[in-house]
Amino acid sequence: MAGIGPISQDWEPVVIREKAPNAAAKKDEKVVNASRRTGGTIETIKKFNAGSNKAASSSTTLNTKKLDDETEVLAHERVSSDLKKNIMQARLDKKFTQAQLAQQINEKPQIIQEYESGKAIPNQQIIAKLERVLGVKLRGSTGKK
Repeated sequence: MAGIGPISQDWEPVVIREKAPNAAAKKDEKVVNASRRTGGTIETIKKFNAGSNKAASSSTTLNTKKLDDETEVLAHERVSSDLKKNIMQARLDKKFTQAQLAQQINEKPQIIQEYESGKAIPNQQIIAKLERVLGVKLRGSTGKK
């Protein structure tokens, strides 16, 4: 190694890769203010319909008008008075309570109560179970209100 000259070392840091600032960092208030101080360029963009929901509100007026013009009454069919009387009469003839009848047809007691009060929506499967356990024909007497 003699004769080549003095050996010096370079101690300056070498940056291999520096990440470019992402979009969030570019929008950061500190970065924008620093850019203003140094005289850098700042780009501002006005977005079309930003912060408003005009597209959604304009279409709802049409739907609202349709709903206001709607006159059809929508209601579920209920158990007829003939059916509820027939169920109650047949149950009392067999000397069943509502709970006993419900147990016989594998339903909740509330179902029998709803049928006998007329609040239930008729279900043909339940009516068939009632016919089988009570031994009476109930479906011939189901009429629409």
